[in-house]
Amino acid sequence: MITKQFFKNKRVTVFGLGLNGGGVDTVKFLAKCGAKEIIVTDIKKRSELAASIALLKGIKTITYVLGQHRPEDFTRVDMVIVNPGIAWTNEYVKLARKKNIPVEMDASIFFQLCPRPIIGVTGTKGKTTTATLLSEILRTAGHHVVRVGIGQTPVLGALDEIKAKSAVVFELSSWRLSSLALIQKSPHIAIFTNIFSDHLNYYKSIAEYMKDKKNIFAFQTKKDWLIVNRDNEAVVLAANGTVSHTLGFSEHVMTDTESVFVSNGEIFYTHDHETKKVMTLSEIRMRGRHNIGNVLAAIGGALAYGVEMKTLRKAIMHFSGVAHRLEFIREKNGIGYYNDTAATVPEAAIMALSSFEEPIVLIAGGNNKGLEFAGLGEAIATYAKDVVFFRGEATDKIIRFMQKSLPEEQKDRAFDIVESMDEAIRIATEKAAKGDVIVLSPGATSFGLFKNEFDRGDQFRAIVEGL
Repeated sequence: MITKQFFKNKRVTVFGLGLNGGGVDTVKFLAKCGAKEIIVTDIKKRSELAASIALLKGIKTITYVLGQHRPEDFTRVDMVIVNPGIAWTNEYVKLARKKNIPVEMDASIFFQLCPRPIIGVTGTKGKTTTATLLSEILRTAGHHVVRVGIGQTPVLGALDEIKAKSAVVFELSSWRLSSLALIQKSPHIAIFTNIFSDHLNYYKSIAEYMKDKKNIFAFQTKKDWLIVNRDNEAVVLAANGTVSHTLGFSEHVMTDTESVFVSNGEIFYTHDHETKKVMTLSEIRMRGRHNIGNVLAAIGGALAYGVEMKTLRKAIMHFSGVAHRLEFIREKNGIGYYNDTAATVPEAAIMALSSFEEPIVLIAGGNNKGLEFAGLGEAIATYAKDVVFFRGEATDKIIRFMQKSLPEEQKDRAFDIVESMDEAIRIATEKAAKGDVIVLSPGATSFGLFKNEFDRGDQFRAIVEGL
């Protein structure tokens, strides 16, 4: 078990600075702890990392090794802290371990240093919305809430925000969860929203992906809580046999066990064979049926934390959603513009298509991370009025599957494929009419055309606001 004092006068390698803020946060943490030398190594060049490097100006203990990696930076240091996107099978990670150099991740360090019980949220989709909503419920209940890793919020920097009675809510990706196996720790309250195929450019199989996800409850005890999606078969199978106290959530009636469920347009909570109404679905302000599951998951987490039902109902009624997730930007000339850039897997884009009654002009596609696009191609052909695609491997696959579902006379139609957000919005706006909605919901990654999905969404918002 490490302490902050461990880092004083130590040489630490930060493996992967990146552009999403996590590497910057880690470097600032190490500097504050008094590290003697912080070696920042990244395969990207200085020019590519300029935005991150600018945020570290003034820290004199940094040694930058950019555009390359040196073996000595992994064998002659006191610790290596890896970026969450770097695999444990990486040759430099293996080199450090071979020399018995401790290898950690921001999440594993946080779990060792956090003085308060942690509420962890994971899932392929919905974790950011669930974690944000749960944070808002706890804040409404009067708790001092520390949000960790939610969207692009910092991890190690959040340690300084924690007070004696803070509620700590941590959004956990599969990568960050992988590091918990090293220290054999899981959150006190674990929320598992769902599992779909994802990150198969990183993982060899869905089973390997699930193995990391399961760390959210793998090391829990009987004193801990697991909030589990009973409508997702893979999650149910994974959670079978867990020792923690389990609370299920479902869009179907469940009264045989402690659960939060939906019946006839209302949400109920069953506990000790007693069922109580929580609220009606019509009181939820967020658009999209998939958000019902996120609300149920957040309710489960709040109840496990001891929040009263009238308080969580009040918080949910005032919660309108999260940036980049079916985020309404504006209406212009009778056309509504929605930013759903966080839809980086096909299932999420399919959910977006089912969230509108208005005719949809979809902005979709991009690059592929080893996913299956048959369902998305069929859904676009069936539910979208029109579509504009970003160039990429995923787009090529979506179009092939779309053509199979189109009427015979449309199978040879040409599709608009663009390389910039400006062009995508311009063409989509030309295709749309008053009463339509234009929805950015790619169902694919942003590699190549954008820095990441948040940059993609920020560009969409800025351009639409400037129309």
